[in-house]
Amino acid sequence: MMIHIGLTGWGDHDDLYQEGTPSRNKLRIYSRHFPLVEVDSSFYAIQSPGNYQKWAEMTPDDFSFVIKAYQGMTGHLRGKQAFASRGEMFQTFLESIQPVIRAGKLKAVLFQFPPWFECSRKNVDLLRDAKDQMGAIPVALEFRHTSWFSPAMMDRTLKFMEEEGWIHSICDEPQAGNGSVPTVLHSTHPDYCLVRFHGRNVGGWLDKGNPHWRDVRYLYRYSEEELLQWSENIRHLQQSSKEIGLLFNNNSGGDACANAKQMMQILGIRYESGDREPEQLDLFDQLGN
Repeated sequence: MMIHIGLTGWGDHDDLYQEGTPSRNKLRIYSRHFPLVEVDSSFYAIQSPGNYQKWAEMTPDDFSFVIKAYQGMTGHLRGKQAFASRGEMFQTFLESIQPVIRAGKLKAVLFQFPPWFECSRKNVDLLRDAKDQMGAIPVALEFRHTSWFSPAMMDRTLKFMEEEGWIHSICDEPQAGNGSVPTVLHSTHPDYCLVRFHGRNVGGWLDKGNPHWRDVRYLYRYSEEELLQWSENIRHLQQSSKEIGLLFNNNSGGDACANAKQMMQILGIRYESGDREPEQLDLFDQLGN
């Protein structure tokens, strides 16, 4: 059983970098600490194949990526669509990530659907279409509307995900009504299970009237007791998936890195890459030209 721990994005984790570290060096430094990262820039814009090629080349052979699906693919996009058709949008996205696939570094494409994406026949059809568009690419599914895991629908939702081949992205997040989902400890794919830690800041999650809402939405540091409980949850998940990825997204206050390293300690995991450069080289990576 493999457990890989990482963070969402690599640019904003000040614990990892000396002041003044150029952005271009951060992923290389990040990859010495964690074997997994979530690419979230792909949600806001489909990245160029050149970016993915660069990221694949600057990380160790055993490093891997979870790439977030573009917002137009999940129904988040507001305003004019840049593509002539849904098919063209998916095809452009698939072409963009090919360098990561060729490098053998793609764990999954993450489809995180919005809070207004409720359980309905229309949306089930959209999920089926998305899965068809992605072909054989491993895809993870994360809901934000509680209706998918209501008592009446939970078993049907999980069965659907199993039958359609979706990887379950399990959430630890604030329990804040319809715009959040419970933690459902059920893996739907034999090869991979994803867990994303969003924190438990209910007030920040709901306070969308705050102009700085996004700065406090994920403001939370998990306690040792909470992480110890999650170590038990992970042991449970190990029974049904060959590999588990843990991604910490609680970074509004810079807590994600510390919590991820704390979880590594609790689970007795020490990441060692065969391609890892000597620690003494860190100083030169931190310096600009």
